[in-house]
Amino acid sequence: MGKIKLLQGNEACAEGAVYAGCTFFGGYPITPSTEVAEFMAKRLPQIGGAFMQMEDEIAAMAAVIGGSLAGSKALTATSGPGFSLKQENMGFAMLTEIPCVIVNVMRGGPSTGVPTGPGQSDIMQCKWGTHGDHPIIALTPSTVGEMFTETVRAFNLSEKFRTPVILLADEIVAHMREKVIIPATGEIELVSRQMPSCRPEEYKPYDVSQGDVPPMANFGTGYRYHVTGLSHDAGGFPTGNASIVHEDQIRLNRKIYGRLSEIEKWEETGTSDAEIMLFATGNTARSARTAVRLAREKGIKAGLMRPITVWPFPDVRVRELAGQARAIVVPEQSLGQLALEVERVAHREIPIEKVWSVGGEAISPVQILSSIENAHRAAR
Repeated sequence: MGKIKLLQGNEACAEGAVYAGCTFFGGYPITPSTEVAEFMAKRLPQIGGAFMQMEDEIAAMAAVIGGSLAGSKALTATSGPGFSLKQENMGFAMLTEIPCVIVNVMRGGPSTGVPTGPGQSDIMQCKWGTHGDHPIIALTPSTVGEMFTETVRAFNLSEKFRTPVILLADEIVAHMREKVIIPATGEIELVSRQMPSCRPEEYKPYDVSQGDVPPMANFGTGYRYHVTGLSHDAGGFPTGNASIVHEDQIRLNRKIYGRLSEIEKWEETGTSDAEIMLFATGNTARSARTAVRLAREKGIKAGLMRPITVWPFPDVRVRELAGQARAIVVPEQSLGQLALEVERVAHREIPIEKVWSVGGEAISPVQILSSIENAHRAAR
């Protein structure tokens, strides 16, 4: 039986990291994610782990990469401006296939914006913030309990696919308090990176003969190998061979997009007969769920699809649900980042109501209900 705790979302995230086996945190304090760092600063030394406050967000991301290369499950936490600074080193981790978890507790922006208010405008930054073509996994929790479980899942996916994973929370979910059941040890399966079975002198860090996710040796265990941000061959050394570079880029994407069933996750409410379909994430999905109930009480068949894995975007299921709808409503705390993705996937000429709020306040169920009613009238 697990322990029951009353936790803030950021605390639940840190608890999830420890449960998942995280032993290294490199970060820099920034509102509204600082509680993650505060918790890890206290907790990691108690379990033999290490906490490092770096001089800035760039160094924090570099430290996390180093910690992972040395064999630790590694975590950093930030918000919008810091997330921007991490992008170059995140791209390095993508190409070099270094597992780590990046928590981005979104706030209002751009620039310093509304540091203590919620936002959801970093969705596209997760996907397109770094240069070049690469896949990304980003998870969007909606409850304090999910801040725990999705952090654990983020580490599992990171280790399984040898890739950075983003936990894309928002200020409201990060700072609210709810009851959380911390599972007993072993109750949630934990994944660790695949280690090489060959002798150190035979090891190649990007040898794909065993599959699209190569085994990863830890520095300091007798395996010596080269890590570079340049396009590289199987041995990790730079190459300008166009064929090798092309095939490796394709593999990086294939290892994620070729196994979507192991990554994608979503929640549905009232979608089986819904004529007005809502799509929402994070704290906004909580308001949307209430709005669906209120609409049903008025005789409007509304339903909600909440992507928990926002990247890769769940194209197939979104397209199916959009296909049965007479109208779509997308509430979000950004100016259409989620709505544009829904429109891209739905690809239908039906009414789409967009509920936007970027002032640093949550979208209320009443606001969403009003848009549902508008969409219902437009679809007649």
